[in-house]
Amino acid sequence: MKLDSKIDELNAIGDNHIGTSINTPMREDAFTLTNEEKIDLIKEDVRHIMETLGLDLKDDSLKGTPNRVAKMFVKEIFSGLDPKNKPSASTFDNKYKYGEMLVEKNITVYSTCEHHLLPIVGRAHVAYISNGTVVGLSKMNRIVDYYSNRPQVQERLTIQIVKELQEVLNTEDVACVIDAKHLCVNSRGIKDVDSSTVTSEFGGKFKEKDTRREFLDYIKLDTTF
Repeated sequence: MKLDSKIDELNAIGDNHIGTSINTPMREDAFTLTNEEKIDLIKEDVRHIMETLGLDLKDDSLKGTPNRVAKMFVKEIFSGLDPKNKPSASTFDNKYKYGEMLVEKNITVYSTCEHHLLPIVGRAHVAYISNGTVVGLSKMNRIVDYYSNRPQVQERLTIQIVKELQEVLNTEDVACVIDAKHLCVNSRGIKDVDSSTVTSEFGGKFKEKDTRREFLDYIKLDTTF
Protein backbone atom coordinates (compact mmCIF):
# COMPACT_ATOMS: atom_id res chain seq x y z
CA MET A 1 0.00 0.00 0.00
CA LYS A 2 2.88 2.36 0.80
CA LEU A 3 4.39 1.74 -2.66
CA ASP A 4 1.07 2.48 -4.37
CA SER A 5 0.77 5.68 -2.32
CA LYS A 6 4.27 6.77 -3.35
CA ILE A 7 3.55 6.08 -7.03
CA ASP A 8 0.34 8.12 -6.81
CA GLU A 9 2.30 10.97 -5.19
CA LEU A 10 4.92 10.96 -7.96
CA ASN A 11 2.23 10.85 -10.65
CA ALA A 12 0.48 13.81 -9.01
CA ILE A 13 3.69 15.87 -9.12
CA GLY A 14 3.94 15.32 -12.86
CA ASP A 15 0.28 15.71 -13.71
CA ASN A 16 0.02 18.90 -11.66
CA HIS A 17 3.17 20.36 -13.22
CA ILE A 18 5.01 20.74 -9.92
CA GLY A 19 8.71 21.51 -9.82
CA THR A 20 10.83 20.66 -6.79
CA SER A 21 13.78 23.05 -7.12
CA ILE A 22 14.86 26.36 -8.68
CA ASN A 23 18.00 24.58 -9.85
CA THR A 24 17.74 21.73 -12.33
CA PRO A 25 18.08 18.53 -10.24
CA MET A 26 21.48 17.04 -11.16
CA ARG A 27 23.56 14.24 -9.66
CA GLU A 28 27.12 14.97 -8.58
CA ASP A 29 28.47 12.46 -11.10
CA ALA A 30 26.46 13.92 -14.01
CA PHE A 31 29.56 14.58 -16.12
CA THR A 32 31.69 11.55 -15.31
CA LEU A 33 30.81 10.01 -18.67
CA THR A 34 31.77 11.61 -21.97
CA ASN A 35 29.05 12.60 -24.42
CA GLU A 36 29.92 9.64 -26.63
CA GLU A 37 29.67 7.24 -23.69
CA LYS A 38 26.27 8.70 -22.79
CA ILE A 39 25.09 8.30 -26.39
CA ASP A 40 26.15 4.64 -26.44
CA LEU A 41 24.26 3.90 -23.21
CA ILE A 42 21.12 5.85 -24.15
CA LYS A 43 21.09 4.19 -27.57
CA GLU A 44 20.76 0.77 -25.94
CA ASP A 45 18.06 2.04 -23.58
CA VAL A 46 16.03 3.42 -26.49
CA ARG A 47 16.52 0.17 -28.38
CA HIS A 48 15.17 -1.75 -25.37
CA ILE A 49 12.11 0.52 -25.12
CA MET A 50 11.32 0.09 -28.81
CA GLU A 51 11.76 -3.68 -28.67
CA THR A 52 9.58 -3.85 -25.55
CA LEU A 53 6.87 -2.02 -27.50
CA GLY A 54 7.10 -4.74 -30.15
CA LEU A 55 8.79 -2.70 -32.89
CA ASP A 56 11.00 -4.46 -35.44
CA LEU A 57 14.36 -2.71 -35.35
CA LYS A 58 15.54 -4.64 -38.41
CA ASP A 59 13.22 -2.45 -40.46
CA ASP A 60 15.16 0.18 -42.45
CA SER A 61 12.97 2.99 -41.10
CA LEU A 62 13.55 2.04 -37.45
CA LYS A 63 17.03 0.60 -37.15
CA GLY A 64 18.71 4.01 -36.93
CA THR A 65 16.22 5.46 -34.44
CA PRO A 66 18.02 4.49 -31.19
CA ASN A 67 21.21 6.24 -32.29
CA ARG A 68 19.34 9.28 -33.60
CA VAL A 69 17.39 9.68 -30.36
CA ALA A 70 20.51 9.26 -28.21
CA LYS A 71 22.44 11.90 -30.18
CA MET A 72 19.44 14.24 -30.06
CA PHE A 73 19.17 13.88 -26.27
CA VAL A 74 22.84 14.54 -25.57
CA LYS A 75 23.80 17.04 -28.27
CA GLU A 76 20.56 18.91 -28.89
CA ILE A 77 17.45 18.99 -26.72
CA PHE A 78 19.27 18.30 -23.42
CA SER A 79 22.54 20.04 -24.27
CA GLY A 80 21.71 22.76 -21.74
CA LEU A 81 22.48 20.33 -18.92
CA ASP A 82 26.19 20.63 -19.68
CA PRO A 83 27.81 23.78 -18.23
CA LYS A 84 30.35 23.68 -21.07
CA ASN A 85 27.52 24.73 -23.40
CA LYS A 86 26.63 27.78 -21.34
CA PRO A 87 26.89 30.84 -23.61
CA SER A 88 29.48 33.44 -22.76
CA ALA A 89 27.76 36.77 -22.24
CA SER A 90 30.23 39.62 -22.46
CA THR A 91 28.94 42.95 -21.25
CA PHE A 92 29.81 46.43 -22.48
CA ASP A 93 29.73 49.87 -20.92
CA ASN A 94 26.49 51.70 -21.55
CA LYS A 95 28.36 54.59 -23.16
CA TYR A 96 25.27 56.00 -24.85
CA LYS A 97 23.58 56.30 -21.45
CA TYR A 98 20.40 54.55 -22.52
CA GLY A 99 18.35 54.58 -19.33
CA GLU A 100 15.04 53.03 -20.35
CA MET A 101 14.17 49.37 -20.40
CA LEU A 102 15.35 47.18 -23.24
CA VAL A 103 12.91 44.48 -24.30
CA GLU A 104 13.72 41.42 -26.41
CA LYS A 105 10.35 39.90 -27.27
CA ASN A 106 9.12 36.79 -29.05
CA ILE A 107 12.22 34.71 -28.36
CA THR A 108 11.45 31.17 -29.48
CA VAL A 109 11.31 28.61 -26.68
CA TYR A 110 11.78 24.91 -27.41
CA SER A 111 12.04 22.92 -24.21
CA THR A 112 11.03 19.54 -22.81
CA CYS A 113 8.64 18.81 -19.95
CA GLU A 114 10.60 16.92 -17.29
CA HIS A 115 7.54 14.93 -16.23
CA HIS A 116 6.67 13.28 -19.55
CA LEU A 117 9.61 14.25 -21.82
CA LEU A 118 7.25 15.92 -24.25
CA PRO A 119 7.88 19.28 -25.97
CA ILE A 120 7.21 22.73 -24.56
CA VAL A 121 6.93 25.28 -27.36
CA GLY A 122 6.35 29.00 -26.98
CA ARG A 123 7.78 32.51 -26.72
CA ALA A 124 9.83 34.30 -24.10
CA HIS A 125 9.84 38.07 -23.57
CA VAL A 126 12.86 39.37 -21.66
CA ALA A 127 13.68 42.88 -20.47
CA TYR A 128 16.25 44.70 -18.37
CA ILE A 129 17.14 48.22 -17.29
CA SER A 130 20.85 48.96 -17.55
CA ASN A 131 22.86 49.50 -14.39
CA GLY A 132 25.81 50.82 -16.40
CA THR A 133 26.37 47.77 -18.61
CA VAL A 134 24.59 46.23 -21.58
CA VAL A 135 24.69 42.80 -23.19
CA GLY A 136 24.48 41.85 -26.87
CA LEU A 137 20.93 41.17 -28.00
CA SER A 138 21.72 37.69 -29.33
CA LYS A 139 23.09 36.70 -25.92
CA MET A 140 19.62 37.08 -24.46
CA ASN A 141 18.31 34.61 -27.04
CA ARG A 142 21.21 32.25 -26.32
CA ILE A 143 20.56 32.32 -22.58
CA VAL A 144 16.90 31.44 -23.19
CA ASP A 145 17.99 28.64 -25.52
CA TYR A 146 20.57 27.27 -23.07
CA TYR A 147 18.17 26.95 -20.15
CA SER A 148 15.42 25.66 -22.45
CA ASN A 149 17.62 22.79 -23.65
CA ARG A 150 17.09 20.59 -20.63
CA PRO A 151 14.18 18.80 -18.96
CA GLN A 152 12.20 21.67 -17.46
CA VAL A 153 9.16 23.04 -15.77
CA GLN A 154 8.21 26.44 -17.15
CA GLU A 155 8.29 28.18 -13.78
CA ARG A 156 11.90 27.14 -13.20
CA LEU A 157 12.91 28.10 -16.74
CA THR A 158 11.50 31.61 -16.25
CA ILE A 159 13.38 32.07 -12.97
CA GLN A 160 16.65 30.68 -14.35
CA ILE A 161 16.61 33.11 -17.28
CA VAL A 162 16.08 36.08 -14.97
CA LYS A 163 18.73 35.01 -12.46
CA GLU A 164 21.31 34.44 -15.20
CA LEU A 165 20.75 37.91 -16.70
CA GLN A 166 20.80 39.51 -13.25
CA GLU A 167 24.21 37.98 -12.67
CA VAL A 168 25.52 38.89 -16.13
CA LEU A 169 24.30 42.49 -15.96
CA ASN A 170 24.90 43.02 -12.23
CA THR A 171 21.39 44.35 -11.71
CA GLU A 172 18.15 43.13 -10.18
CA ASP A 173 16.17 44.99 -12.86
CA VAL A 174 15.37 42.02 -15.11
CA ALA A 175 12.03 40.53 -16.13
CA CYS A 176 10.83 37.55 -18.14
CA VAL A 177 7.42 36.36 -19.31
CA ILE A 178 6.97 33.03 -21.10
CA ASP A 179 3.82 31.91 -22.93
CA ALA A 180 4.08 28.29 -24.06
CA LYS A 181 2.14 25.20 -25.04
CA HIS A 182 2.90 21.94 -23.24
CA LEU A 183 2.35 18.82 -25.28
CA CYS A 184 1.93 16.84 -22.06
CA VAL A 185 -1.35 18.79 -21.79
CA ASN A 186 -2.11 19.27 -25.50
CA SER A 187 -1.41 15.74 -26.80
CA ARG A 188 -2.09 13.46 -23.80
CA GLY A 189 -4.14 13.46 -20.62
CA ILE A 190 -6.80 16.14 -21.01
CA LYS A 191 -5.72 16.75 -24.65
CA ASP A 192 -6.59 20.44 -24.53
CA VAL A 193 -4.98 21.69 -27.75
CA ASP A 194 -5.91 25.35 -27.23
CA SER A 195 -4.50 26.03 -23.76
CA SER A 196 -1.14 27.61 -23.06
CA THR A 197 0.78 28.39 -19.88
CA VAL A 198 2.02 31.87 -18.92
CA THR A 199 4.72 32.39 -16.29
CA SER A 200 6.54 35.52 -15.17
CA GLU A 201 9.44 36.60 -13.00
CA PHE A 202 10.00 40.26 -12.11
CA GLY A 203 13.10 41.58 -10.39
CA GLY A 204 14.07 44.99 -9.00
CA LYS A 205 12.23 47.90 -10.62
CA PHE A 206 9.99 45.48 -12.53
CA LYS A 207 8.22 44.71 -9.26
CA GLU A 208 6.89 48.27 -9.36
CA LYS A 209 3.42 48.48 -10.88
CA ASP A 210 4.16 51.17 -13.50
CA THR A 211 7.40 49.58 -14.72
CA ARG A 212 5.79 46.16 -14.93
CA ARG A 213 2.84 47.65 -16.83
CA GLU A 214 5.18 49.35 -19.32
CA PHE A 215 6.96 46.05 -19.97
CA LEU A 216 3.70 44.17 -20.50
CA ASP A 217 2.49 46.89 -22.87
CA TYR A 218 5.65 46.53 -24.96
CA ILE A 219 4.94 42.81 -25.29
CA LYS A 220 1.55 43.62 -26.80
CA LEU A 221 3.02 45.84 -29.54
CA ASP A 222 2.51 44.56 -33.09
CA THR A 223 6.02 44.09 -34.43
CA THR A 224 5.11 42.21 -37.59
CA PHE A 225 7.23 43.43 -40.49
